[in-house]
Amino acid sequence: MMIADFTFTIESWKTEQERTLQVTKIFDLVQRDMILASEQHRASFSVLKAPDWINIMALTKDQQVILVEQYRYGLQAPTLELAGGVCDPGEHPLETSKRELLEETGFASEEWISLGKVSSNPAMQDNYTHSFLALNCEKVAEQKLDGNERIQVHLIPIEQFLDFVQSGVIDHSLVAATTAKYLLHTRDKHF
Repeated sequence: MMIADFTFTIESWKTEQERTLQVTKIFDLVQRDMILASEQHRASFSVLKAPDWINIMALTKDQQVILVEQYRYGLQAPTLELAGGVCDPGEHPLETSKRELLEETGFASEEWISLGKVSSNPAMQDNYTHSFLALNCEKVAEQKLDGNERIQVHLIPIEQFLDFVQSGVIDHSLVAATTAKYLLHTRDKHF
């Protein structure tokens, strides 16, 4: 596998001051007063500071993708997506992935592969989403959902899952990113 390399040439803005505007259960809203030094241009930007997230491309022994159907309050609609969640303070993303897969689906795996990470939304957030591939997953427990979680688990053949992502049945951007990471991983295994 060839490792891509790129040198960024654009000037970085410098933070002069950062103020917390609001603290919530899932993120902090901050205002950053910044300067582009070469032009002495100043501006203020709103940023959501959040813990890192994880997404799991979980496959059973017979190549079924483990998906979760749940209601998303932002969209005010149900979605179909990969299992995922928020990293607890001090928790490694792999440990978060193992915990979330078990809690949300009741499935577990002994075979984990990191697929890398993506910036969740670099225009306004400071966190990353880590993607993992879990192979040969088996049902080992009942779901252990958080108080506001209502999750229906679905097992779908990999080709149907890819069709769902392509057609927009699955339209979660971070699920699409994890899917791309998975496809690149499988491509690299064949070269």
